[in-house]
Amino acid sequence: FVASLGGICSGCSMAWSLNAFLLPTASTPLVAPRHVQNLEAAASGNGCQLSSHVAASSVVLAGLITWSKSRGRQLRRRDCSRFAAKATDSETLVRPVFDYAYWADHVEEVQKNADNRKFKCDVAEIVRLYQEHRTAAFELQQMAKKRNEHSKLMKGKMEPDQRQKLIEEGKQIKEEIGALEESVSKLEDQMSYLAVAVPNLTHPETPIGEEDNATVVRINGEPRTDDNAGFKLRDHLEIGALLDLFDFESGGKVSGQKFLYFKNGAALLELALVQWATHEAVKRGFRPHIPPDLIRSSVVAGCGFNPRDGEATQIYEVSDSDLCLAGTAEIPMAGMYMNETLIASKDLPQRLVAFGHAFRTEAGSSGSESRGIYRLHQFSKVELFALTRADMDESNKMLEEIRDLEEDLFTKLGLCFRVLDMPTEELGAPAYRKYDMEAWMPGMQKWGEISSCSSCTDFQARRLNIRHKEEYTQKGNLEYAHTLNGTACAVPRMIISILETFQNEDGSVTIPEVLRPYMMGIEALKPPEK
Repeated sequence: FVASLGGICSGCSMAWSLNAFLLPTASTPLVAPRHVQNLEAAASGNGCQLSSHVAASSVVLAGLITWSKSRGRQLRRRDCSRFAAKATDSETLVRPVFDYAYWADHVEEVQKNADNRKFKCDVAEIVRLYQEHRTAAFELQQMAKKRNEHSKLMKGKMEPDQRQKLIEEGKQIKEEIGALEESVSKLEDQMSYLAVAVPNLTHPETPIGEEDNATVVRINGEPRTDDNAGFKLRDHLEIGALLDLFDFESGGKVSGQKFLYFKNGAALLELALVQWATHEAVKRGFRPHIPPDLIRSSVVAGCGFNPRDGEATQIYEVSDSDLCLAGTAEIPMAGMYMNETLIASKDLPQRLVAFGHAFRTEAGSSGSESRGIYRLHQFSKVELFALTRADMDESNKMLEEIRDLEEDLFTKLGLCFRVLDMPTEELGAPAYRKYDMEAWMPGMQKWGEISSCSSCTDFQARRLNIRHKEEYTQKGNLEYAHTLNGTACAVPRMIISILETFQNEDGSVTIPEVLRPYMMGIEALKPPEK
């Protein structure tokens, strides 16, 4: 009797959608009480009443109200069921499927993994609730059988007192089932609430600890310094001022701090980088996409973008809606496959490349990295995304393929960069393994992150319900796909790297050869003539 419904709350003029548990025993509100009150008021204004089982579940839709009013009667349970059967918005909502069974068999391992990654969670408590839930669910199943057997006894002729006795027994069974349903529902809610804090498992070769413990996999090129350049190197802000590339004043006036206008050579560089990186990915078999920048909060949550305890969120939320601004194109690309069942033999692996805008609050960021265009609230990015079978060998191979593409891009640009196997405390909740690419930024005299790639195994697929079967005719035994992502080009960081790496003593910047066809043949950015 569970359905996903979408409607308009006419009482508060708010569009919303939710998982509607249309059961008389549902006890946990799924929407804010004020929305329920507004809808109840709307129902009264439309001359109809809300049945107690609907109010109890805290799920009331204007669509149901209108449907009932048109028939001149109050809402009833079967009305809810009929309306739910016609609902078409079920694609937008997902209930996460956590691997409770694995956690129950590996309590200490899962807890230690979370501790190594600095995620606060209580695996033992989750497992205790899981075991209690299994017991309650089994008892509910047995009571359902008893109810069915009792229903058979009610058929046929019998003495009035015998029928009355059966009726009383039926009432008792109904009450017991109601209590068990409520218990099962509460336990599910408690389990889910705690389970969202548990991060993915970690690759056995991942270093333990903080950022300084990262393993340097390789270094490409030689860092440029004042000595080997033969002159005093400038940072990207100084170069930007000489070449008239950045307008921070207008950005601050129009949008606020950490916003700017790219102009002149910087604007051309952004367009060139985006096209070139996308074309290089397409040559490797990645299919191009341009996804929406506004996405449902449920998709963000499904991708696992939850901050560690004590950390501020990096996600912008749109007030009075369930929408967020995408922090990366990975999120809408993963959301494309939400509630999908893929046929592995013909659909997998999937390789996608997406151009989008990234919006980040950058809460808590400070120091030299917040200077200039290194950290911005909005920037353009070319993102790589992939799906594979639920097979560790396949997803590990895909991660190396994405990493190889990224390294090839930075090598062709002529950058000095290094590849790091990132330690546990640097992994977000979804990542099983993560590589970072850092370019040497001569003006800043430090390594700066320009890219990363991660394997999330089935972490996101379990939360977005992305499953696969080998063949179309396969019945049962569906598995959750593995998702992977990587950054082909984060535009501001790439512009910093190019400006500082290829700067010349006269203030000009040589354009990497691979980008020149995308920049009208311009070979160098030069200071404007006075």
